[in-house]
Amino acid sequence: MDIPRFGIPEKLAARMSMAEQHEYLRTRLTRRGVLRTSVATAAVTGAGLGTGLLTASPAAAHSAAPGSPTVLTSRSTTRVDGSLVAPFGRHLAYGADPKTQMSVSWQVPFAVKRPYVRIGLKPWSLSRRIDAEVRRLSTPSLNNGAISAAEQFYVHAGLERLRPGTTYYYGVGHDGFDPADTRNLGTLGTFTTAPSRAENFTFTAFGDQGVSYHALGNDQLLLGQNPAFHLHAGDICYADPSGQGRETDVYDARTWDQFLAQTETVAKTVPWMVTTGNHDMEAWYSPDGYGGQNARWSLPDNGPDPVGLPGAYSFVHGNVGVVALDANDVSNEIPANLGISAGRQTKWLDRRLGELRAREDVDFVVVFFHHCAFSTTNAHASEGGVREAWVPLFEKHQVDLVINGHNHVYERTDAILRNTVARTVPIGERTDPTRDGIVYVTAGGAGKSLYDFPAPDTYEGHVRDQESVDTYYVARGGVHAAETVEWSRVRYTGYSFLAVEVTVGPHPRMKVTALAESGARIDHFEVARG
Repeated sequence: MDIPRFGIPEKLAARMSMAEQHEYLRTRLTRRGVLRTSVATAAVTGAGLGTGLLTASPAAAHSAAPGSPTVLTSRSTTRVDGSLVAPFGRHLAYGADPKTQMSVSWQVPFAVKRPYVRIGLKPWSLSRRIDAEVRRLSTPSLNNGAISAAEQFYVHAGLERLRPGTTYYYGVGHDGFDPADTRNLGTLGTFTTAPSRAENFTFTAFGDQGVSYHALGNDQLLLGQNPAFHLHAGDICYADPSGQGRETDVYDARTWDQFLAQTETVAKTVPWMVTTGNHDMEAWYSPDGYGGQNARWSLPDNGPDPVGLPGAYSFVHGNVGVVALDANDVSNEIPANLGISAGRQTKWLDRRLGELRAREDVDFVVVFFHHCAFSTTNAHASEGGVREAWVPLFEKHQVDLVINGHNHVYERTDAILRNTVARTVPIGERTDPTRDGIVYVTAGGAGKSLYDFPAPDTYEGHVRDQESVDTYYVARGGVHAAETVEWSRVRYTGYSFLAVEVTVGPHPRMKVTALAESGARIDHFEVARG
């Protein structure tokens, strides 16, 4: 018997895309009077600062269909004195030009009036005030409580015309809560823009974080690396634990409150550059399950045109070009958003990699996204859709490093070219992408429960070389195609993250290090070109 689950018959749900499921349930629930939303628009207004040092960048107006998040300016039926409402969950993100642009984002538990950012070069001199935008995200209780009700208010301010290589102090506030007030000075944060000229720096990366003591521990350890920015390769907080991108998924938006509070200790200072994982396709928010992402994050808007993938963008810091991709677009394993960009993301990737390679100031190109191109775990292994659509472009443009999540472990390959080992890269060795191929790193041990491998762990201080590993990749139609591979060089079942030290000069290089949550080094290698 085809038993309905949360309103959609099982057999029908299996044949429907996420967008089709959304429309099906939206129509049914709207007729019952269960789902009612109001839609308004909000925009950041420019704030003249006299000196021309900063301006608030205009935000695109948000329009939405029924069933989308409610986006409002600071109006709500709940009235709370602004002095009693404390901002939390601050997180930074670079704009398209990290030398001159930064987004400051935060959350408030209730609607507030006239939110803003104060900014200055000294903590006692925050005279510059930039208006901010509120994005209200309403989640109704549906499917007999499978989707928990929540009302969330996310606030964003885009800063432009910043000075390169400069540290700024900032505070976030609203009517009744002034961060410049001596009582609130403990709420101030700092950020530093990218330098105008390339200089040595470190960045960090991981995926699949969630909310846990392990996640918190990793945050504190990576903060000790003093990173210029951090890359989060998707599956950010797991408010949707199933990760299938379906309307029938169990979902609790309040998990985001916990996550942003947990991450604030790092993200209030370090630009937290996220991309979209399968658990981040939150089907109740249109368009295409990305309304929640758009409400919570302000990321560079220089991705595929027309813009529709919040996790696809790029930026340049120093001598490193970084490209973020949304692998849901090409996933055979979890097809809820398969083909969502109609090929536009892949065409943009080809063009953007070519542009970065043509720049004389860019020595290295790093690409990060969620689903693994090359991994051997028993949980997800490798994504055939990524291999088919993007790996040929990585090789065409000689990408220097690819970082993934999805599999909750650490795994690192040898240098791969055309799906085979072009050069073995033992721990501590150096590789050259111009002749050796590309090293792929799975850094999915950020805090969520761990997976396992079909072969023994092998890592620094515990090397157990094995000639080959029997595993699989996910082919078209979700088929698990068996394969025996020789490229799995390092495997570590434990919580960890990646730290990449970038050096400039006549012989630039990237020193890639994997650190366990204990601080112990489990892998390291170098990337140098030519």
